[in-house]
Amino acid sequence: MTERFDPVSRRMLLKGMGGLSLAASMPGLASRASAADAPLTVADPGGPYGPAYRSAFYDPFEKATGIRVVNVAREAEPTAQFKAMVETKAYTWDVCTLTLSARDILEKQKLLEPIDLPPAQAPGLMAEGLTPVWLGVDVYSTIQAFRTDRFKGKSPNSWADFWNVADFPGRRSLRKNPIDTLEQALLADGVALDKLYPLDVERAFRSLDRIKPDVAVWWTSGAQSSQLIQSGEVDMIALWNARAQATVDGGAPVKIVWNQGLYSIEGWGIPKGCPRADAARRFVRFCADPKQQALFTNVLSYGPTNLDAYRDIPAARASTLPTAPENLKLMTIARESWWSVNRAAMTERFNTWILD
Repeated sequence: MTERFDPVSRRMLLKGMGGLSLAASMPGLASRASAADAPLTVADPGGPYGPAYRSAFYDPFEKATGIRVVNVAREAEPTAQFKAMVETKAYTWDVCTLTLSARDILEKQKLLEPIDLPPAQAPGLMAEGLTPVWLGVDVYSTIQAFRTDRFKGKSPNSWADFWNVADFPGRRSLRKNPIDTLEQALLADGVALDKLYPLDVERAFRSLDRIKPDVAVWWTSGAQSSQLIQSGEVDMIALWNARAQATVDGGAPVKIVWNQGLYSIEGWGIPKGCPRADAARRFVRFCADPKQQALFTNVLSYGPTNLDAYRDIPAARASTLPTAPENLKLMTIARESWWSVNRAAMTERFNTWILD
C-alpha cells in the first residue's frame, strides 16, 4: 500500500508538543530513561510520514521518557524483512508500521511481540485499531472524487451514480487492480456496505462488464490518479483520499465523495524477540494518545484511530479526514482477511478480464 503513503498537504505543523495525558497515565511511561539506554529505531513509510510522525510521536516521546527515537524508511512491503530479522535475531529496527494485511501475515506466523495495551487504557480507540500485538494509528480510504466544474447541478454521490453513464456522462477512471474495484462494482450493483463480504465475485465481474466500455483510463499509480483528476483528463475517478485531498489543496475543482468509501488502517508492530521490546512497547502505547494523534493530521490527510483526537482537530481539517464521524459512518472497512485468501486468484482473473 505504499502508494497511499503520499503527502496530502504542504501545511506546516501548527500545534505544539502537548497531549501526553494517555502517556502520563501509563505506569512508568513518564519516567526518565537512563542515559545508557540506546536509541529506539522506528521504521515508517518515509516521505511525509517522517516529519509528521516526528512532531506527533518521536520528539514528544523522547521528551516524556528520555528515549531517543531514530526513524528510518521501511520497504514498501516489510513482511519478508520482518521475518528475516526475527529468524536471524539481527534486529535493524525495533518498531515498524504495518498495514492490516502485513499484520495478519506476521501474526499468523507468530512474529509479533505483544504490545500490552488493554483497551481500557485507550478508550477512544476504534475497535479495529487495536489487537494484542498491533496498534493502528492512522486510517486511509478509497473514495470517489469528481470535477465540480463538470457537474454543476446534480452530482454523483454513489458508485451506482459512477456506473450511471446516462445521467452522469463524462470520462471515468478506475484502478487497474481488483482490490477495491471489485467492491465498488458490487456497491454499484446494489450490494449494501454491510453485506459486501464475502465478495460475490461473479456479480462483481458482471457489474464491471457494464462499466468497462466507459472507463477512459485504468490507473496504476497514486501519482497518476491524482494527475488525471487534477488536470481534468477525467471527470470522475476512484482513488485514495490522500491523493484526492492533494488536488483539492492544490486548488483543483475536485470534490471527495465519502459515501460508500472503503477504509483501512496501518499501525505499529514489534518484531518477536526484539531486545528493545520494553522500550518499543512504551513507544507504541504512547502513540495511542489522542492528543498525539491529532498532531499528525495537520500534515497527513489520514484519520486518527483514537477518535478522541477530534477534540483537538479544527472542524475544517476534521472534515477532510476519513475517521471524522460524519465521514466514517458512510464507509466500511476493507476486509483484508478476504483478500489475503483470494488476492492471487482475483488478480489473475482481473488481469485476464481487463485484456478481453
